[in-house]
Amino acid sequence: MAILTILLDQFTKYLVITRLAHGQSWNITPWLSPILSITYVKNTGVAFGLFQGLGKLFVFVALAVIVLIILYYRSLPQSHWLLEIALGLQIGGAVGNNLIDRVFRGYVVDFIDVNFWPLEHWPVFNVADSSIVVGVIFLSALILWEEWNERHAQEQKQQPEPEQDHVAASG
Repeated sequence: MAILTILLDQFTKYLVITRLAHGQSWNITPWLSPILSITYVKNTGVAFGLFQGLGKLFVFVALAVIVLIILYYRSLPQSHWLLEIALGLQIGGAVGNNLIDRVFRGYVVDFIDVNFWPLEHWPVFNVADSSIVVGVIFLSALILWEEWNERHAQEQKQQPEPEQDHVAASG
């Protein structure tokens, strides 16, 4: 999942860089243009344009996060493929944005420009940003699901078993 995310992220950024000038927008189709366009933005901050100019600091943050995710991943039982997808999305996004772009370009290429409620005037973002957000949401949902299952199992164990009717055999 991480490799697919990195490849998709870098491929889409390549398309944007080679086809648009910095600041230029492209409307995919007329009916979609009021809510979605492709706009080439150079982001020196972090996800969604936050903290402009501090991007290099986040290379080290990304490295730490990637190491922690890998260590966590290595401790998982092999049957948690949904968790592997969530972590792969996060690693792929972190590598795509915070390592490849920042180290080789000095900035992150953002291009997904949405403008609809509730995302009116939302900062321009990219595939890596999206994969990190989706990975975190997916991971959170999995954790909540596991906690709910554990709590439900404990409640089932604590409930007294219903008494069965015993019919005495007469002799």
